[in-house]
Amino acid sequence: MARIAELVTYPVKGCAGTPLRSADLTRAGLAHDRTFMVVDEEGVFRSQRRDPRMARIRPEAAEGGARLVLNAPGVEPLDLKTDPEGPRTGVLLHKRPFTGLDQGDGAAEWLSEVLGARSRLVRVPPDHDRRVSGLTPGTSGYADSTALMVLSLSSLDLLNERICAAGGAALPMNRFRPNIVVSGWADPHTEDRVRTARAGTAELGYAKVCIRCAVTTVDQETGEKTGPEPLRTLAGYRRADGGGVSFGAKFSVVRPGALAVGDPFEATAWDAPEQGLGERLAAVLG
Repeated sequence: MARIAELVTYPVKGCAGTPLRSADLTRAGLAHDRTFMVVDEEGVFRSQRRDPRMARIRPEAAEGGARLVLNAPGVEPLDLKTDPEGPRTGVLLHKRPFTGLDQGDGAAEWLSEVLGARSRLVRVPPDHDRRVSGLTPGTSGYADSTALMVLSLSSLDLLNERICAAGGAALPMNRFRPNIVVSGWADPHTEDRVRTARAGTAELGYAKVCIRCAVTTVDQETGEKTGPEPLRTLAGYRRADGGGVSFGAKFSVVRPGALAVGDPFEATAWDAPEQGLGERLAAVLG
């Protein structure tokens, strides 16, 4: 039986994940996931694509999100009382305009020191109304698109087999920054075929393939770019017809609920993988 092997939330977009044993799942994803975002002086979001050192910042949401603790090597932790009401500022996420609630000069100074560039921290406002597209439309906070990224252990196993066969080193799951890791599927990339699923007391709907970017080349422990993997190997068997390489699947939340590690992850509807990925996978496995 497929089960939830890992749950991970990312309170600050682009920073390290926080493993969870259990979590509430809201319409916008796991509680506190991408609720906060680091922006530059122009309000443009910061990402590991350009600021890989963000991986070294380890956030922890506490007291139901009323406090945010930020840790990074070489500096004193920041224990921040978050501000859920203001002041409002315009921000840009993948060139799309949104609103953020600025979290003050203390957070800005701490982040600017750690990242070596002037930065500020913003929070999703209570009236944040974002619609994201896909086979199952949904909403999210400051995630790149949909509420959840789901990846199976068997998919990572196949990728690492191919990387190691070419003389490389196996990669950990955190390179791919999933929210839900699924165990128990014998076939790799089974998540590509799931269209609806029950997990814990929640229901999920498939939205789209997950197209990977250069963040997957950043070592999530050191905050350093490490070279062409995994993108080089993925390009050999995971090219999507629409461009880029796919690894994992994005889901929207159909019904909020509660999740815990060990809960069954039950697919309730299936379909063929999108964008030729089924044929490419069959060729590799054959």
